[in-house]
Amino acid sequence: MNKPNLTRLSIHNAEFYGYHGAKQEEHLLGGRYQVDLDIYYDATLAIEKDQVQYAVNYENAFYCIEEVICDDSYNLIETIAYDILKFLLDRTPQIEKATIRVRKLNAPIRRVLDYVEAEHSLSRAELKPSDE
Repeated sequence: MNKPNLTRLSIHNAEFYGYHGAKQEEHLLGGRYQVDLDIYYDATLAIEKDQVQYAVNYENAFYCIEEVICDDSYNLIETIAYDILKFLLDRTPQIEKATIRVRKLNAPIRRVLDYVEAEHSLSRAELKPSDE
């Protein structure tokens, strides 16, 4: 059986405000987060027909990210990244795999840094039945 060619669809530097962190103040005050998302799917039909209904809707992907970051509260950006991917794969059956990078801007530590980032990849084949 031939494996399909996968197309990468990317979202870069999507920015959100959320209430996450290991410190209580972070849950009260919130902070800025940026997300990069790489989605891999078989876009053959979308390309051949040049019709949006056969493509992965990146606006819906954006809403999945927003729902997790803005509606929930987490201690770790690693968990945010994983939950976004699970939610995205659940809501978008065309996606074969995805990689996400979640950046916490201006993390509240006594050091100078731009951001702290967690990267996670997940494929449909890796989802456990309890995750679906």
